[in-house]
Amino acid sequence: MSAVPLTFGSLRLIELSGGAALMPPNARFVASPLPVALHIVSASVYALLGAFQFASGFRRRWPGWHRAAGRAVVLSGLLVGLSALWMTLFYPRPEGTGELLYVLRLLFGCAMIGAIVLGFAAIRRGDLRQHRAWMMRAYAVALGAGTQVFTGLVGGLILGPPNALSGALLMGAGWGINLAVAEWVIRKRSAPPARMASAVVSPLP
Repeated sequence: MSAVPLTFGSLRLIELSGGAALMPPNARFVASPLPVALHIVSASVYALLGAFQFASGFRRRWPGWHRAAGRAVVLSGLLVGLSALWMTLFYPRPEGTGELLYVLRLLFGCAMIGAIVLGFAAIRRGDLRQHRAWMMRAYAVALGAGTQVFTGLVGGLILGPPNALSGALLMGAGWGINLAVAEWVIRKRSAPPARMASAVVSPLP
C-alpha cells in the first residue's frame, strides 16, 4: 500500500535536491521545500518501520527491537501528521480542490496525530490492547495515500475526470476504507473465542 506514494515521494525528493525533474512541476514545493521533504522522509520511516510493528512473530522474537523501533515510529508518525497539517494550512491550495478536501485533510491529519498520542499513552500505562488498536488506526490513516491511488483510478474509470467534489470524495474514500478495515481487524482480535462466547451465552446447568 505504501509502495506507490513512497516511489512518488522519492522522485520528488530527487527533484528538490537538485536532480532531474521526474515529477510534474509543483511551484508550492519548489518555493518551500522543507515541509514536503520532511513529510516524505518521515512517511518513509513510518511506513517501513511501522509494518514490522504489527508482525506478531517478529515482535515476540525481538521485543527489544520492537520497543526501540516503536519510539522511531511514534516520532516519525507525529512528523507525518504535523507536516501534512502544515502543508494543508499554509501551502497555496492546488487548483481544482475545494473546501471539502481541505476539511478532510485537516480532519484525518488531526485523527492520525490523536491516535498516535492515545496509543503512546496506552502503552505507558501498560494497556497493550488499546495501544495496538490506536496504533493500527493511525497506520491506517497514514496508508490512505496508497489506497487513494486505487480509489482515484477506479473513480476515474467510472466517473471520468474528477472535479472538486468527486476528487474529495475519492480521497476521503481511501481514508475511510483503511479505517474500516482497521476497525474490523481490531474488533475481530478483541472478540472472545467461539467456545468462550458460547459458554457465556449458554452456561452449563
